[in-house]
Amino acid sequence: MSVYGYVRVSTKQQAEDGLSLEAQQRQIEGYAMMHGLEIDKIFVERAVSGWKSFDSRPQGSRMAGLLQKGDTLLCSKLDRMFRSARDALTVSDEFKKQGVDLHLMDLGGDVTGNGVSKMFFTIVAAFAEFERDRIAERVCDVKASEREKGRYLGGHRPYGFKVSDEGDLIPDESEQILINRVLTLREKGKSLRAISDAVSVGSNKMSHVTVKRILVDANAYS
Repeated sequence: MSVYGYVRVSTKQQAEDGLSLEAQQRQIEGYAMMHGLEIDKIFVERAVSGWKSFDSRPQGSRMAGLLQKGDTLLCSKLDRMFRSARDALTVSDEFKKQGVDLHLMDLGGDVTGNGVSKMFFTIVAAFAEFERDRIAERVCDVKASEREKGRYLGGHRPYGFKVSDEGDLIPDESEQILINRVLTLREKGKSLRAISDAVSVGSNKMSHVTVKRILVDANAYS
């Protein structure tokens, strides 16, 4: 029977700083000492986002391949191993089938050993996913707010605008004229290809794909 530890930080800066990794390792070592466990190896996941499922991470995958019946896995916190209820429950169920004990210190210890701990683990994992969704919602809200302020958020440049050195979107007069023509034709019920033909002049061709992009950008940045 082997005892493994797992620690993770999500950014390169955290990995280089090392303090968070050291703190997690100290917690694992202290917990192991209190419970009379001797750690065989601690797997260190450096600069890997928690958004990735546990078994798709380099060290997570490597460790999962070594686990055998009777082994014990120690981790300081739920969010170091999992970020979604689906990932947490899938992996923990697999551990239980393999006969591997999973100890999460912030949840009080073994979360795979009995029905009560499994129920608690399920609830907490669900809340972790809920919090992830809330973070995603807040990010979307911030991006929407920045768009309303005319800020450029990266990716393709919205048609009809130039990007200043400060990251502000500045209307491009010639492209704005074309946008107005596109929107007017669209309001008249013209198809994308019909609009493309109508606004293309000489060698200055505008594809129906560009017309669609203009309509999408006009909606997002209006």
